[in-house]
Amino acid sequence: MKAMILAAGLGNRMRPLTLHTPKPLLKVGGKPLIVWHIENLARAGITEIVINTAWLAEKLHETLGDGSQFGVNILWSDEQDGLETAGGVIRALPLLGEAPFLLVNGDVWTNLDFRNMLDIELGNHLAHLALVDNPEQHPKGDFILADDYAYTFEQSVEGQALTYSGIALISPSMFNGLSDGKRPLAPLLKQAMLQKKVVAHKLDATWVDVGTPERLSALDQQLLQ
Repeated sequence: MKAMILAAGLGNRMRPLTLHTPKPLLKVGGKPLIVWHIENLARAGITEIVINTAWLAEKLHETLGDGSQFGVNILWSDEQDGLETAGGVIRALPLLGEAPFLLVNGDVWTNLDFRNMLDIELGNHLAHLALVDNPEQHPKGDFILADDYAYTFEQSVEGQALTYSGIALISPSMFNGLSDGKRPLAPLLKQAMLQKKVVAHKLDATWVDVGTPERLSALDQQLLQ
């Protein structure tokens, strides 16, 4: 299985830290956020990793190179301007191939053992989402989890409101017929949910949305301790 780490964002909420450093290279516990992901993926045996870039792309290239220092092979998908989540995936599809792949947001931290994602079979589904309890800054959540499926709030299904962790198993067929360009992922997920094509589970691991300098600092202190 291949993985794709999303690393093209501007990191506006993290400024001034991201004025000269791309967000995935901000350090917690002594190493960049994205390196935690790469090492976790390598431990799970996932060694073909696609990373998309836009803002300060050259610094990501300089720091990570071809991935050999981590025992992986990094394939780069460079964007002139950020294409958002789905747009970034569509641009990278030639590198990802035709099999389902693991999609990971570069601006979250988790100690998830990615081996737990390897045995998931999508079957006819288009995505399998890892969901988490709603963090303080996002109390309403993103989707409803009920009977191992993810639903939109508009579907009025009885279940638990949870937040998308930024970690998912995705079928490339979700993007069939879509052209290259700027495009968010959420509308595609919701469209698939209406067709009952998105399964999900609640993540059994520590997870942090490193979205502000304050949360970055708190996580850093936690890991150093």
